[in-house]
Amino acid sequence: MADLFSVSASGMEAQRFRMNIIASNLANVETTRTESGGAYRRKDIVFAAQGEGFGGFLKQAMDGAAPGVKIAGVIEDARPLKHVYEPAHPDANAEGYVAFPNINVAEEMVNMIAASRSYEANVSAFKATREMALKALELGQ
Repeated sequence: MADLFSVSASGMEAQRFRMNIIASNLANVETTRTESGGAYRRKDIVFAAQGEGFGGFLKQAMDGAAPGVKIAGVIEDARPLKHVYEPAHPDANAEGYVAFPNINVAEEMVNMIAASRSYEANVSAFKATREMALKALELGQ
């Protein structure tokens, strides 16, 4: 039973982190200058299964470690920045174009809804596991 709780918990943690990345993207939708120079670049999260293939999952089960999802990393979106003609902007180049982040607000909102639904699904699985454990305890009495 503990493994089932662990799987749901890892999924909830991963989706919470995904929501933080999405919020960061939305907060920087018009950031034209960052500490590293240039416009903010959209970030995305990469998930990976805990364990490598069937052998990894089998070893985890034998070691008592629960499978689940882990955060493999955060990557920057390689899509080009948006260049807008604004010669009066302080970050405009010699031709008068300003590089804006490669963030599509509609896409980020869809990602936010998907992350929220995934989180809710993990909460539902966690609750169902808890209910099954309680029913098993009732049967044992």
